[in-house]
Amino acid sequence: MKTTPEDAAARRAVPPVICYPTETLPQPDLPLYRAALVGAEVVATHVAPPREACAFEVPAGHFFRIVSSEGPQVGDLNLWNAVDLSERFYSGKTRALHGTHVTTGERLWSSFPALRPMATIVEDDLHWYGIDDFGGSVHDVIGTRCDPYTGNLLAGTQYHHCCHSNLIRALSESRGLTVEEAERHVHDVLNVFMCTGFTRDTGQYFMKASPVRPGDALTFFAEIDLLGALSACPGGDCSAEHSSDTAACHPLNVEVLKPEEGALGDWRSPPVNGYDRSHGTGGR
Repeated sequence: MKTTPEDAAARRAVPPVICYPTETLPQPDLPLYRAALVGAEVVATHVAPPREACAFEVPAGHFFRIVSSEGPQVGDLNLWNAVDLSERFYSGKTRALHGTHVTTGERLWSSFPALRPMATIVEDDLHWYGIDDFGGSVHDVIGTRCDPYTGNLLAGTQYHHCCHSNLIRALSESRGLTVEEAERHVHDVLNVFMCTGFTRDTGQYFMKASPVRPGDALTFFAEIDLLGALSACPGGDCSAEHSSDTAACHPLNVEVLKPEEGALGDWRSPPVNGYDRSHGTGGR
């Protein structure tokens, strides 16, 4: 093994460079969205019971709001194009563009080859939290989702009400898919209301008690026709554990809101990404 180089300190001191400068990233018209939200009417309500998930649809140009209705509770959110499940939320690219946690004015981006905004955060009742002294913040796109495979790997368990399984059941039931078919479409999530970060010493993913209060909400504008699934995590507020039946858990509500006629003016859904998809083959 090589020894530490003499210039190790200088190498560590090299300043970082942002991978994806976002000055040219298309920006949402937040004033338009907020004005449309003021007069929007709730047209559907869905409930993700504790340790379960619900599926819901949101037409393009509508809003949806996730509400912690009864007590501190985090949720795992999957989103798909409602007419093409192969286009789905891409947490990794969302993280690369916006950072480890998302809030008002930031967007959830879809997978290749579409790579376009799926939903825009219009209101965030936890915007005040910021980044705490541990490096923690809320609404992360760094974790995956609690799942039975990792539980089995680490503890030999057979636990069926983790978020991965909850999302599978919700998608399976909503689209008439087998469990095997549905599992292929379940993907890395937006951890709604979850407070997370990385430890400074070991770089490990951590969670801590969510600051969410009853009535707090995260509100999105649907940029395209969406199918969503939301799991009320078995960890409750994730202050101690996230895949067991011992944590206090609460339901999460999803409200779908329709804006008044004409409130969005000439708004249109964003087109799919403009890359020609030839990948250097000359179109072959």
